Amino acid sequence: MSLTNVGNLMCLDMREVNPGKGTDAPEFCIKAAGRVLIESGGRNWVPVIVKEIEEDQYEVIGNSFIYAIAEEVGLERVWCIVADSSEKTFELTRILTGELIPKVNLSTASRDEIQAALQYLIEKPESELKGLKLAIATNRIDEAPRKYWETFEPITNLKCGITKGKKLDALKEVFYLTPQSEPEVITPKVSTATNLNTLTVTQLKDMAKKRGFSGYNKKKKPELVALLSTI
Repeated sequence: MSLTNVGNLMCLDMREVNPGKGTDAPEFCIKAAGRVLIESGGRNWVPVIVKEIEEDQYEVIGNSFIYAIAEEVGLERVWCIVADSSEKTFELTRILTGELIPKVNLSTASRDEIQAALQYLIEKPESELKGLKLAIATNRIDEAPRKYWETFEPITNLKCGITKGKKLDALKEVFYLTPQSEPEVITPKVSTATNLNTLTVTQLKDMAKKRGFSGYNKKKKPELVALLSTI
């Protein structure tokens, strides 16, 4: 596949372009915009974004609404910008053209990003989160150890108004997670009886358990220190 056209503005034959995912715009908007387009000379000054799928064949990846208008009024040619065919470019294009809602990484998001995303969800028509107290939810999510979350489930324990089911699922529209590994708890090495004596009986028993000793539960502190000093 030739990459010489990537980045170029081209006037393509409509027969060379397929609609891709298409648009969910109302039929009225498409028809009304088509009438305005014809009355204004029939040139789409805002280009359709396409990718080349084979030689001289293209697929719409952005501004699908404009393509639908051109198709509605029967344009023979449509102005397009050719993008590369990577998945990353496809996603970016749909975000920039308003055809895909961008998502925020909740693992690392700032407080302002969390608040803006929650406000967007609250204000949506028929929102599952209507009535959510924005300030409380924002603060509790922001202060939580979210960089370790593998799912959104811990949010339901924050008592912020977001419960399991549709409310929790609504968050997936604007958030995603890239969890970090939780830091490993390392028991400090204790090599002398003196150091062992500074620990409590509970700590000594925990060490004995981790080291695989048996019968440690009934031992007193001196016996535990002597046992652990053998390693």
